[in-house]
Amino acid sequence: MTFAHLTLATDDVKTSSLFFQNTLGWTPISQPDNINRTADWLNITENQQLHLLLVEGFKPSPFEAEFGRHFAIFQPGSEFPDLKQRLVDHGATLIDPLRDTPFERFFFEDPNGYVFEVIDQDGYQEE
Repeated sequence: MTFAHLTLATDDVKTSSLFFQNTLGWTPISQPDNINRTADWLNITENQQLHLLLVEGFKPSPFEAEFGRHFAIFQPGSEFPDLKQRLVDHGATLIDPLRDTPFERFFFEDPNGYVFEVIDQDGYQEE
């Protein structure tokens, strides 16, 4: 079983969509005609998507953190330096992990306030 999509609220769909496209390489796809609000759909992988929805007055949860709600993604560790630079260039804040792991990883907060963990897929091993 895998997840089909992740839906994130935002007060700026276009800027959020461009952030994920320009930093993580997620690509826009068509969306259904029955959405009654501004939205954008992005492919993360062939069968996994990110759905961005406009929510007026959106505010991030105070529980966005390593030991709270965050979203974890795999990326080759060799790509970390370039990825970190793209993230910073597009308004993300890099966050050092609070605990050590046997694999390389880092966190970032996107411009909406959501926290993401990036894990070295080549060095990953379950703890």
